[in-house]
Amino acid sequence: MVSKAPLLCTVVVAAALFAAPFAGAAERHAKAKRIVSVGGTVTEILYALGAGERIVARDTTSYYPQAANAKPDVGYMRALSPEGIFAQKPDLIVAEDGAGPADAIAVLKAGQVPFVEIATPPSGDAIPRKIRDTGAAVGLEDKADALAKDVETALAALKADIAAIDPASKKRVLFVLSLANGRVMAAGTETEAGALIEMAGGVNAAASLSGYKPMSDEAVIASKPDLVLVMQTGQHQMTAEQVFAVPALQATPAAASRSLLTMDGLYLVGFGPRTPSAARELAAALYPGVVKP
Repeated sequence: MVSKAPLLCTVVVAAALFAAPFAGAAERHAKAKRIVSVGGTVTEILYALGAGERIVARDTTSYYPQAANAKPDVGYMRALSPEGIFAQKPDLIVAEDGAGPADAIAVLKAGQVPFVEIATPPSGDAIPRKIRDTGAAVGLEDKADALAKDVETALAALKADIAAIDPASKKRVLFVLSLANGRVMAAGTETEAGALIEMAGGVNAAASLSGYKPMSDEAVIASKPDLVLVMQTGQHQMTAEQVFAVPALQATPAAASRSLLTMDGLYLVGFGPRTPSAARELAAALYPGVVKP
C-alpha cells in the first residue's frame, strides 16, 4: 500500500509557498514607512488618513496639504523616471491610474518594491472607493472607511439640496482649461470638470464635446454659459479680464454678469475628500438662494 503522507506534505508545502507572497505583501503594505505617492488625490488621501509621515517623496501634482511640498519631488506623474523613484528607497509605491509613461510604470511594477495602482474615475460616486482602496494599500482600512462614510454623507446632503432646484432654471457652466491665442479649450463629457459641474446641479455648456477640446468661436457663443469656471493654479490661472476679453466669451450671459469662478486645480478636479466641498461651492455660486456653501 502506498502511503499518502508524502503527497499530503507536498500539497501543504505548496499551499504555504503560494500563500506566503500574498500574506507578506499585505504585511509590507501595512508596515510601509517609506511610501512614494504619485498623484495629488492619492497623496491628499494619505495625509487625511494620518499617513503623511510615512511618505518619503511625492510627484509634482501632490501639493496639498502644504506639508506635502516639503517632500522630495519625483517629477510630473505622467513623466516619471523609475530611477528617480527607486532612489528614494521606497518600501511601497502608491500611484493613481494614468501615471506614466507606460514603460516607466512597467519597470516600477516589475521591481522589488510593491506597487499599488488606485483607480480614479471622474465620478463622485467613485470617491469613497478611491479612499478605501488607498487606505487598504497602507493598512489603514478603518480610518479610510470612516473618511469614506463622511464623504458619502456630504455627497448625499448635496444631492438632496440639488434636488430642490427647478430643472428649467438650471444654470449653464463652461469650464475653460486654457486660452491659447484666444481659442477656448473647454471640458466636455468624460472629464472631472464636467462631472463636477453636473454634481453641482449645473449644465455643462460644452457637453457636445468629449474630453478636453478646443471650441470654435461659434460654439462658444452658442453654448451660452451663465458662469465660466477656471483654475487658479499654475499655467491655467486666468483672471476675469483675460477671460472676458476673448471676443466669443464677450457675447455670453456670463460676460454680461461678469460671472467667473476660480478654484484651485486639485480642489476642483482631484475628486478626493474635498470634492463635496468644491461641488457645493460651485452650486452655491450658481444657486445662492437654494444651496449654502
